[in-house]
Amino acid sequence: MAAVQPLDWNSLPAAVWRRHRQALRPVTRIDPVRLESLQGIERQKQALVANTERFIEGLPANNVLLWGARGTGKSSLIKGLLNQYFGRGLRIIQVDKDDLVFLPEIVDDIVDQPQRFVVFCDDLSFEAGDAGYKALKSILEGSIELPPENVLVYATSNRRHLMPEYMSDNESVQHRDGEVHPGEAIEEQISLSDRFGLWLSFYPFRENEYLATVDALFPSHPDREELHRQALLFAMTRGGRSGRTAQQFYRSHARRADADPT
Repeated sequence: MAAVQPLDWNSLPAAVWRRHRQALRPVTRIDPVRLESLQGIERQKQALVANTERFIEGLPANNVLLWGARGTGKSSLIKGLLNQYFGRGLRIIQVDKDDLVFLPEIVDDIVDQPQRFVVFCDDLSFEAGDAGYKALKSILEGSIELPPENVLVYATSNRRHLMPEYMSDNESVQHRDGEVHPGEAIEEQISLSDRFGLWLSFYPFRENEYLATVDALFPSHPDREELHRQALLFAMTRGGRSGRTAQQFYRSHARRADADPT
């Protein structure tokens, strides 16, 4: 295997871990999404921005779990952060769930860099016995060594506790002296997600939120009523309203004269 060249984090905004190379691959073509273009998630955006700014400034900050409905802007928020804060030293390393076992090695290579790194795990969830589970726990809270000061983990998931929840888990719940004591299975489910100090929940868009997102994508459309009618019909075919659905509608209906995706 050819020698892996060290990455120049002074100019490089992001990288992804490639298992077959056992190395980080530079990412130079970055999704241009901007934070201000993301509609309907102001509360989550403000909380994530505040946490990220604390991190960049060297203040205590939390690992973040963005969980909830699909297509509601969880991943887009992370991409928007990179575009907003690259100039202030923010960098992103994306690691797939199956490659989290390599997380200690990845962190070892960046812990002495001057930049601030967000390790981004998209669509994160675990089944019982997944090897990456313990590696992630050790980075989130450390083991004999403290967690690195220049690394945080931002993860997105459809599961609040990152692990499957079964009806049978509730059978082990005990009641003692009027208090509820969760069983071992539930404690295990909660133990990982509990290490994320900031939880941000995302829900399906209400109709007005969905249409506001559509309007932002079509700033010059001459007929708002017809645009909304078509957008709602499109959402019905997709089975739900979300930022992703609005983007898909845009890609299906945009014309040069009435759309501006940026």
